[in-house]
Amino acid sequence: MSKIKVGVVGTGFIGPAHIEALRRLPNVDVVALCEVNLELATAKANQLGIERPCTFDQLLAMEDIQSVHICTPNFLHFRQAKAVLEAGKHVICEKPLATDVHEAKELVDLAAQKGLVNAVHFNLRYYPLVRQIKTMRELGELGEIYSVLGSYLQDWLFYNTDYSWRLEPDKSGDTRAVADIGSHLIDMIEYTSGLKITEVFADFNIIHKIRKKPLKPVETYSGKMLTPEDYADVEINTEDHATILLRFDNGNKGSVTVSQVSAGRKNQLKLEISGSNCTLAFNSEAPNEVWIGKRNSANELLMRDPSLVHAGVRSLITYPGGHNEGFGDTSKQMFKEVYEAVEAGKQPAEPKFPTFADGYRELLIAESILESSRSEKWTKV
Repeated sequence: MSKIKVGVVGTGFIGPAHIEALRRLPNVDVVALCEVNLELATAKANQLGIERPCTFDQLLAMEDIQSVHICTPNFLHFRQAKAVLEAGKHVICEKPLATDVHEAKELVDLAAQKGLVNAVHFNLRYYPLVRQIKTMRELGELGEIYSVLGSYLQDWLFYNTDYSWRLEPDKSGDTRAVADIGSHLIDMIEYTSGLKITEVFADFNIIHKIRKKPLKPVETYSGKMLTPEDYADVEINTEDHATILLRFDNGNKGSVTVSQVSAGRKNQLKLEISGSNCTLAFNSEAPNEVWIGKRNSANELLMRDPSLVHAGVRSLITYPGGHNEGFGDTSKQMFKEVYEAVEAGKQPAEPKFPTFADGYRELLIAESILESSRSEKWTKV
């Protein structure tokens, strides 16, 4: 079998996660790895067992590379995705698709013009029970949706000495918690509910208005105590915490909370949709079960089991019930659907996977959320 040759750009946290997931697909071969310079690319390629370290321009020039994964900081997504499309290669981009809605729309249009496969890595859609919720709603089991509650909580920026490029707007964009993790939650809300968010009211909070930026590479000094002289004070102007009220196109309401300073919450996305028939609740830290709430009978707990879910969900389940699947499996299942399209050579008319159009939609909502936080008013999407 001839495998699809893939290049990956970027080796932070998410790049290796893409590589690990891609290596679990029988029709894909990750052969090239790109970094900011050839020296770093070579070091990372050796660590990850990838045969071709390269610069970005070198990657684009490789004629046998059919698909490229962009796993770089946010500010690079637009120009790199555009260059990949112009080179005639399929592209899978990390979220957010861009830091500007106009750039995102340009990518949507260019991808459509080229007819190339395009996807945005909203992988959290690919917990099987998230698709089960979507399918239950489509089959009428949820009923009319009354309300949606959601939260995405982390603690990795809990201390004022916690620091990342994501804290710098020129690299990450003008929102941080909303763009970084809130984007997953908002995408999941529209995906599962089938509703469109029409208006938002947002309240942002910056807990640490001054943070300590290490003057030395943190990984080099891991396990050692940095002294006050090893930090520089940096003013922070993107949100640590956000509370957002939502209005939907069915006339009903919802709310979400996003935080990167919630002690003990390592990576918890929670979604609860209440309908006229039942309530469905999902927690990403217990992703192999969904809670079904009833008014007039006992509540239920549905376990992730191919024999128990709806038929359209089974393709996302690899193992039998009781053999838990988690975060790493979400990317594998998403890429499985993406690479069916790559194998066919074009974007499907109705893709199952999240596309550049979905990335553009998320940026429209995020821009409205940012505008609302500044104006302290309801803002239309």
